[in-house]
Amino acid sequence: MPGIHIRTFALTTAAVLAALTLPAATATATATPPAAYDDTYYQDAEGKTGTELKSALHTIISDQTKLSYDAVWDALKATDQDPANSSNVILLYSGTSRAKSANGGDSGDWNREHVWAKSHGDFGTATGPGTDLHHLRPEDVTVNSIRGNKDFDAGGSAVDGAPGNLTDADSFEPRDAVKGDVARMILYMAVRYEGDDSFADLEPNDSVDNGSSPYIGKLSVLKKWSDEDPPDAFEQNRNEVIYDTYQHNRNPFIDHPEWVESIW
Repeated sequence: MPGIHIRTFALTTAAVLAALTLPAATATATATPPAAYDDTYYQDAEGKTGTELKSALHTIISDQTKLSYDAVWDALKATDQDPANSSNVILLYSGTSRAKSANGGDSGDWNREHVWAKSHGDFGTATGPGTDLHHLRPEDVTVNSIRGNKDFDAGGSAVDGAPGNLTDADSFEPRDAVKGDVARMILYMAVRYEGDDSFADLEPNDSVDNGSSPYIGKLSVLKKWSDEDPPDAFEQNRNEVIYDTYQHNRNPFIDHPEWVESIW
């Protein structure tokens, strides 16, 4: 029937136009879907749950190239590049775009934020957990100092210079757009560093004010954030850049967010 053919043509044309107008960041992130790694990178984790899944993922992601702390500067300029301005990086908590050249330790600069606070397990900037790109992000020097080594939890007062972030004496709440990112970075660290490579066994717990113990909380809040803020194009692309160019390992909770609930 002619009407059907016309309608089919119109729908097909609309679909093509929609594909052509997809944002570049989305196209990049979906070029290599997570499922593409299931039969290769994640093959030894397939079908497992709970502690068996955690153990399998630990073995998989522990095979990585390690960077020096100095090399992290240049790596972050690639992993966190602003999709709209290749001369800038996106700051994690602030959400603002800042010149790549403005890295350093002065007010107005951006520096290397350890999302898993380096004092929680006392690994400092040692090659390994101290230089792992999967939890290192660019952040404004002042905002980074405000976060300090606080655990993650909901609530507090507004953070100057970082709209949407809250903090109190013992916890920090990131803006909504990166809550899931923070959770998945913390849980990656808990799987990657199990105490079998001269570093502490890093684990999430449901407490705050963990001090120098190798724990970070709150797990219940982090799980909620991961569920409410699934991986977006920026986070997925970041995972690809780290895997392809730098460490050659992946954050499994970006590829498979459902594994968070399976393990914890």
